[in-house]
Amino acid sequence: MTVLEPYHAEHGAVFDERTGRRLPRHYGRPERTHLAVRNAVGITEMAYGVLVVTGEDRLEYVDNAVSNRVPDADGEGCYALLCDPQGRIEHDLYVYNAGERLLVFAPPGHAEGLAAEWREKTFIQDVAIDVATDEMAVLGVHGPNATEKIASVLNNAGAPEGELVFDRGSIHDVGVTVIAGDDPTGEDSYEVVCAADEAETVLDTLIVHGQNAIPFGTRTWETLTLEAGTPLFDAELEGRLPNVLGLRNAVDFEKGCFVGQETISRVENRGQPSGRLVGLRCEALPEPGAAVFADDRSVGEVTRAVESPSLEAPIALAVVEFDLEVADLAVRVDGEEVGADGTDLPFVEGSGRSARLPAYAE
Repeated sequence: MTVLEPYHAEHGAVFDERTGRRLPRHYGRPERTHLAVRNAVGITEMAYGVLVVTGEDRLEYVDNAVSNRVPDADGEGCYALLCDPQGRIEHDLYVYNAGERLLVFAPPGHAEGLAAEWREKTFIQDVAIDVATDEMAVLGVHGPNATEKIASVLNNAGAPEGELVFDRGSIHDVGVTVIAGDDPTGEDSYEVVCAADEAETVLDTLIVHGQNAIPFGTRTWETLTLEAGTPLFDAELEGRLPNVLGLRNAVDFEKGCFVGQETISRVENRGQPSGRLVGLRCEALPEPGAAVFADDRSVGEVTRAVESPSLEAPIALAVVEFDLEVADLAVRVDGEEVGADGTDLPFVEGSGRSARLPAYAE
């Protein structure tokens, strides 16, 4: 269950089970909820797996493991990947320097396994790794009015400015950390971190105090992030090279060695991965894994597809051959090939721009 499952149930949530956790799928009328977030502001429980890393060697240890440079200043964070020796993505992470500790946000269900793996590799380093998933709540605030929402309820601090930087304050007398997000929904975004036993107070305040906000679940998260062109762990990232996904915001090619670095750097230096992530406007809604065709030749596969509430049309992300001309394609739907055309990402322009939008070396 999530930290706030009783609250979600009281407010009419329909639940979905993923990686052993029950997450709110929607609260009714998800298409209307989607448009409310696009036009104003919405709140969602992020349901990360949370690690707390302490000890004198915490910064060096985590920095050596992940693909991006971990900030050495309190109040800053980064988006990073953990890869296997072949460079394939095993986890995507947000890592925050919180002074005497690092906070690591992992995909739901990944914290226990990652903690066990890291503990086995600490050797003589002064590092302690604890799972804090059930001790913290992380609430996402997304929408063009997200800054106004935060400003209307946050005390003793202003809304942080920048990307993946944070400040500490209070909401309704509850101590919170507010992080400026990287806009995965294509809208301005923040994340509010608090103790789990205070989370219901913070969530209720975010929804009903100041400017009203609407709660949303995983279904709206999927439609918002797809419209924004944001690749997600389960659908696009897991098992793929970051080069294929154009995840340049997650890799520091100058930082030195990390697991998988040799392969990732070799592909980068070659200048062209085997595939790339593209957006498709489709005549009908394909399933994930559906084949993509060009002139009756299979050239890739759909990773995720939704009926876009903003565009009122089927849209999809797909991994295709890198040099493919993406006009006049087809995707397989119910055994038939239907038309699909490549389109620039994002599908929908919002108040923000996702930091995960694919970007490839010229």
